[in-house]
Amino acid sequence: MRVIAEPAHTSALLVLADGRFPAGGHAHSGGLEAAVKAARVEDPAALRSFCVGRLHTTGLTVAALAAAAASGTDLSALDEAADARTPSPALRAASRRLGRQLLRAARAAWPAPALDTLATRFPGGAHQPLVLGVTATAAGLGPRDVATAAAYESVSGPVTACVRLLGLDPFEATAVLAQLADAIDRVARDAVAAAATGDVDALPTGGAPLLEITAEDHARWPVRLFAT
Repeated sequence: MRVIAEPAHTSALLVLADGRFPAGGHAHSGGLEAAVKAARVEDPAALRSFCVGRLHTTGLTVAALAAAAASGTDLSALDEAADARTPSPALRAASRRLGRQLLRAARAAWPAPALDTLATRFPGGAHQPLVLGVTATAAGLGPRDVATAAAYESVSGPVTACVRLLGLDPFEATAVLAQLADAIDRVARDAVAAAATGDVDALPTGGAPLLEITAEDHARWPVRLFAT
């Protein structure tokens, strides 16, 4: 009989990955708002293509950073690595804002000395995937758990935003997310493998230049629904 290993704290993983967890993610579309305005995403098929691209680039990168943070890799080195992998100043600033918001929520949900130390060490805010990794450890989760949460978040945000931006049928949007389940698992697995080397320079550097460019344009919009 084959025994399937399960996370030690499955419920904690569900809480952390829940879009209702007050970590600020609901205010971000992951670049989808700009894509919708440019008519690059107009229907479920285009949304799926957008999410696949995001998952295998920025999604893989943030999942690996989060897994590395949960594995005990030096946080200062990881913070520099996150900066280097985020060319857009607007997205770098957003990542740190999200990191601060996540840290506030995490310290309330899972009080731990490591989270207090993180707040002291990065008074301006650490990048969100680093905070996610430390939070996962405080919640009793491991690198694979947090990589899965990060990969999932990289596409669940755009899917949720698409319902508001396009008036997309929520059932169709959820179907897109469900269809990505296997891909999310594969990205999480690859992220953990990269983090396990302990070499920060070997972490994925997958980027999405169009997302970076449009993020800068989006930040200058006088009116917008989402922060990014």
